[in-house]
Amino acid sequence: MDSSSSSDNRTTIMVTNDDGIDAPGLQALVRVLVSTNLYRIFVCAPDSEKSAVSHCITWKHGLYAKEVAINGAKAYGVSGTPADCTALGLSKTLFPSVPDLVISGVNKGNNCGHRIWYSGTVAGARQAFLQGIPSISISYYWFRGMSSVNDFTLAAEACLPILSAFLVEIRKKNHLLNFFLNINVPANVLNHKGYKLAKQSKNIVSMKWEQDTSDAQGGKVLPLMDMETETNASKDPATVSQEKLHFKRRERTQLGARATDTDSEDYGFLKEGYITVTPLGALTNAETECLEYFKDWLPAVVESTSSSNL
Repeated sequence: MDSSSSSDNRTTIMVTNDDGIDAPGLQALVRVLVSTNLYRIFVCAPDSEKSAVSHCITWKHGLYAKEVAINGAKAYGVSGTPADCTALGLSKTLFPSVPDLVISGVNKGNNCGHRIWYSGTVAGARQAFLQGIPSISISYYWFRGMSSVNDFTLAAEACLPILSAFLVEIRKKNHLLNFFLNINVPANVLNHKGYKLAKQSKNIVSMKWEQDTSDAQGGKVLPLMDMETETNASKDPATVSQEKLHFKRRERTQLGARATDTDSEDYGFLKEGYITVTPLGALTNAETECLEYFKDWLPAVVESTSSSNL
């Protein structure tokens, strides 16, 4: 069924993600939305995985879009990032109308705390927010050895009450345009404890790197075969390394230093088994104590600079 018919007066939802248009999380979300028969569904998502690209956009090159068969939806796979996909999907060049709501997900892995900065899933929803369209990002707290593909369907179904209530507010014109929602669903979604309004935590993703000298990338440490740059000719050959150094990232999650904040934050509630709902915005203002500090600091710097120039 092609849900793009001009005679279809149902609420329109556009779905995107960062795991790619073929990802089981997106496919499950679309199936659940289509099964309600309440919504007209558009899909505009990356044609391959674009995880952890944050709010990156394609600037110097054009994008390619190819129609993809997804039952009950008008769908395109796009050679861009999640933010690209949302912007293109809202432009009325692919679809006949602007959707009433954009949903990004269901992502494989949680997007709490500082993960929000890296997340392409959150960026897909944020881009809609920046363009004045209500939006929601949804992530499932995937646990290796415990989670299964079927959990994406359960996660999407568990979010339906929030989506339905959110759309009611949109129709009533009660929706405020200074936020979008970030939802995280716990690993044991079938037995979740309910819904919790939560603020973004200070849960930090710490990146550790180590050199890898294995054959994992097609051989040992690789030589610089034909890599040429404009400056190579001017360098002393004795000082230029003839080998690539291969490094692997080791991701480690650690809690922020201020443990007193965790009792009302997303990551803590998620680990306890709650579905967390976190309103997000686009501003990145420093916290109040920082602003108070710089209120005195900046005038002192200006005065000091003026005095030194005398």
